[in-house]
Amino acid sequence: MADPSFDVVSKVDRQEIDNALNQTSKELAQRFDFRGANANAEWAGENGVTIQADTEERTLAAIEVFKEKLIKRGISLKSLEVGEPALSGKTYRVSATIAQGITSEQAKKIAKTIRDEGPKGVQAQIQGDQLRVSAKKKDHLQEVISLLKREDFGVALQFTNYR
Repeated sequence: MADPSFDVVSKVDRQEIDNALNQTSKELAQRFDFRGANANAEWAGENGVTIQADTEERTLAAIEVFKEKLIKRGISLKSLEVGEPALSGKTYRVSATIAQGITSEQAKKIAKTIRDEGPKGVQAQIQGDQLRVSAKKKDHLQEVISLLKREDFGVALQFTNYR
């Protein structure tokens, strides 16, 4: 029988982001301090979000509203990369991207941490934008999960396919 294993991934549920974006748009339309600021938030491409308003301060406040909605929906802010507000015509616009997947540098760093600090006999294999961790005992996998939760790799990690 195959060794117990799990996958370390960094994926964000697009539907949850869509819900947070819709909630942000509703709040920007209804809040008193955003009246007349022409503030809105919308999708820009596959993994991009554009937030705009009449002033730089209102744009930054709209970003904070979006972050609050993401947190309420259980999405880590580590997966959100926000740019700087830029003047575009009469409005300020900010582009934000949603990071999906683990880069090869991050995967190497995670694998090195597992190799150095994890229990003996645990293997970590890089498979595209995820990492497969396997061991002889399930207890060792539990130790690796708790180890990875303690560390900060600059990316939101999820643990899937635990078997």
